[in-house]
Amino acid sequence: MPAIPLGVLDLVPVTSGSTAAEALRSTVDLARQAERLGYARYWFAEHHLNPGVAGTSPAVLLALTASATSTIRIGSGAVQLGHRTALSTVEEFGLLDAVHPGRVDLGLGRSAGGPPARRASGEPPVAHTTENGLLIPAPFSFAHLRDHPRILLQHRLLHLPGAVSEDYQEQVGDVLALLRGEYRSPEGVEAHAVPGEGADVQVWVLGSSAGVSAETAGANGLRFAANYHVSPASVLEAAEGYRAAFKPSAGPGGLDRPYLTVSADVVVAPDDAEARALAAGYAPWVHSIRTGRGAIPFPGPAEARALTAGWSAADHALVADRVDTQFAGSPATVADQLERLRDATGADELLITTITHSHTDRVRSYRLLAEEWARRG
Repeated sequence: MPAIPLGVLDLVPVTSGSTAAEALRSTVDLARQAERLGYARYWFAEHHLNPGVAGTSPAVLLALTASATSTIRIGSGAVQLGHRTALSTVEEFGLLDAVHPGRVDLGLGRSAGGPPARRASGEPPVAHTTENGLLIPAPFSFAHLRDHPRILLQHRLLHLPGAVSEDYQEQVGDVLALLRGEYRSPEGVEAHAVPGEGADVQVWVLGSSAGVSAETAGANGLRFAANYHVSPASVLEAAEGYRAAFKPSAGPGGLDRPYLTVSADVVVAPDDAEARALAAGYAPWVHSIRTGRGAIPFPGPAEARALTAGWSAADHALVADRVDTQFAGSPATVADQLERLRDATGADELLITTITHSHTDRVRSYRLLAEEWARRG
């Protein structure tokens, strides 16, 4: 099977001992490098109240990187609709498209996950390996974070007092209607977003399960991004749910067949041992997120070993699904793993997210992967 396009998902990580300003400068440099290396697109996630992540506003980050590049597609992976309006989103990305026409991806996400997707079988899901060797771990539950003080504070700070989030499917519908110039209020009043209406943007939906996000993407004939790097346990269900719900669409970003990208967390170095050493900070970084503290500045290898030295079995279990599904190794090792992910999910593209303590190592990781992937194409 031929190689498929690779994209970049950048969280704009702040590493220990550095600053958000340094992280932003590194991001602009990495975007330039990704364009030179032939990556198809460069996306930004949206995260808040995380000391180790400076990616708080995809639209602002896109404006910075779009001006520093010329051909690579740029987009959000994703803007979180729960605390923003369809109009503000369309206007922001309309501004980007007006200055950088034909390069903008509008990836739409939800601010908070809903209930897990229903399963056809009553059997509890267990970890397993697909026929081609891809690890699908047991699902991870975020139930312990729902009432965490930091999560509740984030919700309060992002929402206006008394504001109620619109139904996600309705909100995506409003975004599409505004882009098409077809929006009508329940009273029949027209709204025209300028800039935004008629913008040449690709609309994507991002999701981690076979639930509302996958169904919304499929029902509207949109592109869908499934998150193996966030929720590896449900990536196959998400892909299947999206395809099952798919209906062709001629609207903005509409398709006549499903189109899927799948994310993976990757670290590449000249050999497996060095890559695993560079990836050592991943476990304590994920641990900080899953305990509710918020992402810590990404630690270097020695610092990571110190942070994990006293961990209990419960600490290791808290991050096991993410650590076990991170692809860290030589170019050949990681490319083999990405091919398994591609084949197991039927992905049309893969979205690569890489964090290392050193920016130089991070750029090298993307370069080594691009060179190996091109050889296999």
